[in-house]
Amino acid sequence: MSEITGIAEIIQRAQSTSSPELIIDAVPYARLLGMRALYEPDDAGGALIFHLPPKKSNVGNPTLPALHGGAIGGFMEMAATIHVLMAMDIVRVPRVVDFSIDYVRAGRYEDTWASCSVVRQGNKLVNVAIHTWQQERDASIATARAHFLID
Repeated sequence: MSEITGIAEIIQRAQSTSSPELIIDAVPYARLLGMRALYEPDDAGGALIFHLPPKKSNVGNPTLPALHGGAIGGFMEMAATIHVLMAMDIVRVPRVVDFSIDYVRAGRYEDTWASCSVVRQGNKLVNVAIHTWQQERDASIATARAHFLID
């Protein structure tokens, strides 16, 4: 197997093999957070979802313990970026134009999940909705909207 060098090659390989983990492994911040990506079983539509396992360095309030809001926001932004890369035929990392997050409830120190959907796609801008939950998918801990510039 030949060695993958540039980010464009990594993105192309991830897209062609449906392996978002290749992108996660190439992004230091995604690795720092400890995030993972997987496809739901086919009976659920095979949608790409993101997983943030419990990690002590992501805790903001050790008394509760609760995840740091920045870790949740970073996880959501990375999830949206990777979702755009996997859903669209682009090989350049999209640039964040705007990111707006609503924290609904405390993120406990447990498995955290995120799903994304492209709400609107134009020639240069993409709008993505991000939904994050823990035990129950219907009980959001945060929701966000991101606008990305794609070239």
